[in-house]
Amino acid sequence: MIFLDNAAGSYPKPQQVVQAMGRALEDYGANPGRGGYELSLRASRAVYQAREKAAEFFGCPNPERLIFTSGATESLNIALFGYLKKGDHVIYSGMEHNALWRPLMRLVELGTITATCVKADRYGYVHISDFQAAIRPQTALICCLHASNVTGCVQPLGQLGIIAASHKIPLLTDVAQSAGLLPISVADGHIALLAFAGHKGLYGPSGIGGLYVDEKIELQPLIYGGTGSNSDQWQQPDYYPDRLESGTANFAGIIGLSTALDFVNECGIDSLFARADSLCNRFIEGAGNIKGITLYLPRWQCRRLPVVSLNIKGLDSAEAAAALDEEYGIAVRSGLHCSPLAHKSIGTESLGGALRFSFGCFNTENQVERVLLSLRSLADAQK
Repeated sequence: MIFLDNAAGSYPKPQQVVQAMGRALEDYGANPGRGGYELSLRASRAVYQAREKAAEFFGCPNPERLIFTSGATESLNIALFGYLKKGDHVIYSGMEHNALWRPLMRLVELGTITATCVKADRYGYVHISDFQAAIRPQTALICCLHASNVTGCVQPLGQLGIIAASHKIPLLTDVAQSAGLLPISVADGHIALLAFAGHKGLYGPSGIGGLYVDEKIELQPLIYGGTGSNSDQWQQPDYYPDRLESGTANFAGIIGLSTALDFVNECGIDSLFARADSLCNRFIEGAGNIKGITLYLPRWQCRRLPVVSLNIKGLDSAEAAAALDEEYGIAVRSGLHCSPLAHKSIGTESLGGALRFSFGCFNTENQVERVLLSLRSLADAQK
């Protein structure tokens, strides 16, 4: 199989990640933070070390303010429902994933907040001046993902962070796509809330991610329950990470993420990006020469991730994906990719979405050539 759906979740996982998760279940197996015996204490130390490692990776000044979640979706829900209050106004980009758009629209539906969407251009890029113009006295939060899972376009997060900071408005960003491919620093980027997932460019397992919360931000918990601390009180602890981490931690997932961060650090973000980007560029060059294929890419050189969406004239994207899988053993994603806003921006919403190819460090040049041959066969069959 040729796997080109790394934007949904990288595959395969590094062997050291797989082995580390197995050892976590065999050698620890205890509930971290819930017992005074050695097994539980050892698990607690491993979780703390993973938290420190993740905080360092994202340039977070205080590891205790980085909480572990099931992924970017839970992180974004915690941030939105925990921070926003009645009468607040929110600005968000026209490229957001449903992980942010759906909870945000739920708050609008409830009458809690109002929201303004900053439209993207037809290539998926937003413009800083549009965010600036959308700011109101009631604006309590600015939301902008770092990179799109549909087109790979990278937004000017650094500039946006400066604008947000100058107006004393917190910036919430979703780095699920960019983490592991682009350098990210909470401190340097003026980021107040950062949501990440472990199973994509970080090469970790699914079901693990995190949320960083700036010390100036106070969130109401989304979930209440046991934390292993202040157990004699009904109130949720007021200190981090306990305040936002109720229930038994995904210990094996945390260990897998910790080991995956080691893998990314050892390989180097720049190196991982360069490899995937080189393969993606070769794919773009080849696919662009196939008659009947429409690539959704800017004509100029813009910052982007190794993600490409396209359509084949006369062939629905779902049918194309099924044919690539069944006839050629190629795994890609079709449809709206849980990002209808992005498809509306680039003009593919009415087409039912697009066919997406996303590259990772385990793909090869030979695979790219085989995929291009397969695409040419599908396109030629439509003539």
